[in-house]
Amino acid sequence: MPHNSSSSAHGPVAWLRRTGLVTRIIIGLIAGGVLAAVAPEWASAAGLLGNMFVSGLKAVAPVLVLLLVMSAIAGHKHGQKTNIKPLLVLYLLGTFSAAVVAVIACFLFPSHLTLVATQEALTSPGSLKEVLGNLLFNIFSNPVKAVAEANYMGILAWAVALGLALRHAAAATRQVVDDFAHGVSSLVRLIISLAPLGIFGLVASTLAESGFAALWQYAHLLAVLIGSMLFVALVVNPLIVFVKIRRNPYPLVWTCLRESGVTAFFTRSSAANIPVNLALCEKLGLQEETYSVSIPLGATINMAGAAITITVLSLAAVTTLGIQVDIGTAILLSVVATLGACGASGVAGGSLLLIPMACSLFGISNDLAMQVVAVGFIIGVLQDSAETALNSSTDVLFTAAACLTEASAPDLAGTPAIESADA
Repeated sequence: MPHNSSSSAHGPVAWLRRTGLVTRIIIGLIAGGVLAAVAPEWASAAGLLGNMFVSGLKAVAPVLVLLLVMSAIAGHKHGQKTNIKPLLVLYLLGTFSAAVVAVIACFLFPSHLTLVATQEALTSPGSLKEVLGNLLFNIFSNPVKAVAEANYMGILAWAVALGLALRHAAAATRQVVDDFAHGVSSLVRLIISLAPLGIFGLVASTLAESGFAALWQYAHLLAVLIGSMLFVALVVNPLIVFVKIRRNPYPLVWTCLRESGVTAFFTRSSAANIPVNLALCEKLGLQEETYSVSIPLGATINMAGAAITITVLSLAAVTTLGIQVDIGTAILLSVVATLGACGASGVAGGSLLLIPMACSLFGISNDLAMQVVAVGFIIGVLQDSAETALNSSTDVLFTAAACLTEASAPDLAGTPAIESADA
């Protein structure tokens, strides 16, 4: 009996319990790839685990956002700093900078497309006015419908409104709301603990069913897209954060990429990654009053990856058609991509249907633009995964930067966020 107890304490199950979540996710990633290579038929079936994981995150995220934001605002004390205004500036600056990087990359490494026959009819926004109009209408959506359809602009609007109204409610009422928020947070932690199994299933099924052979013909376009995203993640964003916190940003950058970007890469949904980001912000010791609002807001409007996708694919079409682009038009495209990206859906492939809007700046017909969208779906296995990883990890990065300014945290070395990142 003692021998069995000892071997159990040192067995693989005990080792997994002692191992960090990120390490277990990497193990799941490798195991999924091995299964896809050895037994593709079983790998496709394993996709059920991945679908259940993503569905669980998507199911709990709208309720979590509603309760957390409502609870944070209802319990907000007068004079307590939330950092939302500087965060909005960071979000817009980061997205615009990403669009500019994409424009420069396209000028340096122009891509040419072999446009295929038009695919089945797809519905895309006709103009920037339509995108912003849809965004505005989403804000005034019915609250029940907003939660059911995961309309985060509507959820945020109702959460803020109800939170402000409940600031004048009895203390017991505010405590009930806070208890509900913590209860849903507990469910989120349970779902996140299953991430290794979910990612195992996602990787196995994706490699078994899609593979990467079809992507080689678009290798140059993918290189420009992913190269731009890596440059933004590893150079532009750290520079913005350094200006904000006046400290080496890379420990924080690596933490956000490792613990948020990896999960987002495989879920391919900013909305589904909201619970993961909220848990990471809590781990970093950031202000709940800030991250409970900034993370769901970032999943809606902080879309650097989407801005890169819109810009690169649009300019690829422009280059293919031999259209000349001057500096003024390139700057206008960056602005349009930034504003359009803010209205992009937080689900897989949400940015692709905004490409016709950007192409319209150059007089490209909707028929040709939709062929570019079709190319986007072909390379979407990698493009959309990298895009979501950049978008989602940046939400946490900029939230941490806003919370760790010199004014609010003079001794950055002692803050939980910096200590956790360094660890």
